[in-house]
Amino acid sequence: MEILGTGANILLVLLGFGILVAIHEFGHFSAAKWAGVRVDGFAVGMGPVILAYRKGIGIRFGSTEPTIHARTGKRAMQLTDSELKNLQIGETEYSLRALPLGGFVRMLGQDDLDPTAASVDPRSYNRTPIWKRMIIVSAGVTCNMFLAIEMFVVAFMIGVRFEAPIVGAVMPADPAANAGIQAGDRIVAIDGASISTFADLQIAAAMGKPNEALRMTIERTAGSQAQTIQLNVTPKHSEAAGMMSIGIAPAASTRLTTDSQVIPFLYGVFNRAGFWNHAPDAMAGKNAWGINDVNLSGPNGTAPDRESFDKNFRGGTLLTVDGNPTTTYTALDDASLKSMGQPIATRWSFVDGGESDIAINCVPVWQILEYTEKPPQAFIDFEQGIFGLTPLVRIGRVPATSGANGILMDDDVILRAADIAGPRQMEFRLAVQEHAGKQINLRVLRKGQEIDCAPIVGRDGKLGVEIANAWETPIIARPFAVVGPPPGVPTSVAALDLMPLTRINAINGQTIGDWNDLFRVVRGALSQKPGVAQLSIKTTPPTPNAAAEERVIQLDSTTRNSLATLRWRPALGPEWFMPADVVLSAGGNPLRAIGMGFTETRKMVMMTYLTLDRLFRGTVGVSQLRGPVGIVHIGTRIADRGMTYLIFFLAMISVNLAVINFLPIPIADGGLMVFLIYEKLRGKPPSPSFQNGAMLAGLVLVGALFAVTFYNDVMRLIT
Repeated sequence: MEILGTGANILLVLLGFGILVAIHEFGHFSAAKWAGVRVDGFAVGMGPVILAYRKGIGIRFGSTEPTIHARTGKRAMQLTDSELKNLQIGETEYSLRALPLGGFVRMLGQDDLDPTAASVDPRSYNRTPIWKRMIIVSAGVTCNMFLAIEMFVVAFMIGVRFEAPIVGAVMPADPAANAGIQAGDRIVAIDGASISTFADLQIAAAMGKPNEALRMTIERTAGSQAQTIQLNVTPKHSEAAGMMSIGIAPAASTRLTTDSQVIPFLYGVFNRAGFWNHAPDAMAGKNAWGINDVNLSGPNGTAPDRESFDKNFRGGTLLTVDGNPTTTYTALDDASLKSMGQPIATRWSFVDGGESDIAINCVPVWQILEYTEKPPQAFIDFEQGIFGLTPLVRIGRVPATSGANGILMDDDVILRAADIAGPRQMEFRLAVQEHAGKQINLRVLRKGQEIDCAPIVGRDGKLGVEIANAWETPIIARPFAVVGPPPGVPTSVAALDLMPLTRINAINGQTIGDWNDLFRVVRGALSQKPGVAQLSIKTTPPTPNAAAEERVIQLDSTTRNSLATLRWRPALGPEWFMPADVVLSAGGNPLRAIGMGFTETRKMVMMTYLTLDRLFRGTVGVSQLRGPVGIVHIGTRIADRGMTYLIFFLAMISVNLAVINFLPIPIADGGLMVFLIYEKLRGKPPSPSFQNGAMLAGLVLVGALFAVTFYNDVMRLIT
């Protein structure tokens, strides 16, 4: 479960939101004062008053109204200007309220929730000329827009780091892969518009129109030659992302992540990548992982204590690959292509730990076995494997906070889940979800022993553990008979009728100890004889006292071509590195920063309107909407990255606040502007009954939106 963030960051973000709201309301306030309208209240926040100030009364905990009523027997709004002057009391109460969800300016003769709240006082809002009321209504969003420009200018004067528009990975069978985009490609323009960051690329795809291709300008380096190419890519809706996507991931740098939420997973990743086996101590008193404890790891392949590693790891940087200096993860990935599955020689620099030579293990890139029947939205629609065979599920990590802690253990292999023998990953997830709030009977393989256990599934349908594929165990999950879109294509093992939990002993007479061996033998057979039509496979069924069986896997040309594209990759994937970044900066030039500020503000305005358009078209899911809780959550994580990021983030929110506030929704500023335009054209305002109905509809809309976004925010936090 993710928490919102540190208390200090939450307060910092709430303070930032408070400033945005205060600036918005100050726009209304200052315009009303300029227009001569009597302003009774200026509030930041909603709900009960925490602190208030009124000239002539001073600062009070709670509202100043009780003090005025005690002196005069009237509410402040009931006192005339001359009475206020004689009492030496200011007309405006400035208040800070309990709920940081907005703010308001209370003017004489104006009430958003009561259109009939008119006044005959010449200083009332309703007696003010229409053109002045239009200025009052629009002043809030105007101030937010100028504030956004100023904040963007400050951010660009300092410089802001973003993920570079470089492709790190291309998802198989997704639009980018189909169009020919490759890892390492830099996207420089889409439909003629320049692309500065990876976020620009994602947004362009998300905002694309269904079935309409994006024209991408790409810089690609092949060897020592650089070339610029044009590709057409048609985004498609991604169920996982909830929006249009082309199926790419950003490129990684050579710096290992230091995200506190990711580090607990690094221990197991480092172990599989070969760190403990190949990295000697870097210096006396310290080990290679930046942990100041010589007892945590030794020069003879011993691993550091996991708890201490999680607590003290400070990061590291990949320096060389096969002796060659590198600045991107791509060099490590390229080396794996030539490795034939052998470890890759690398050198690393660890924070507080000196430099170490480490041989990084390689692992296979398996075939993508796509489900013919699409799984529920929450799950991926494929498994990894070969010939239609997939590995069992392995428990990668059981956090101390998991309800399964003490019942399941790291590296347990799932043999049965409920009544499913040898479940694939998706089948295991579904079985767990179906037992939400109840026990689920499991049989696991633990250190060579079969053990039955029954952990309790959380009400969210999750066990709270990390799962992975059991590549170390040459036992198969339930084989695929067909794969791919309906009606599906029969797999190479469909005719063998293999049972789940069958053990693979040998391929073409070569012993198989794990799935890496299987991959290596198959790749070797194909490289030695590209046109090979069959492979022998020796297996042992999961029945008691079963004898080993030898069968033949028939390979047609399509299968051979698919297998020929398989490759090795580093066991330490790009997801464990910080992204390759680019700095957007004005280079200290104020005029350039101002220009960049205006450009970014305009881009954000257009993006907000486009998002609303795509939301109504259905290409952006409602699940992507965030409310106050979600915005604070994101803000706290951004605050961790530094003040420049927070300033940029608040500038984006300021633009969104301005755009959303000026939509023609009755309860928003845009709705009030529509009423004023109507009044100007017709010579009279809309009828009170119409305004009341419109306000009620606006409240229902805003309330429903708040409920949906609040639900989305909470679900993101607890899942």
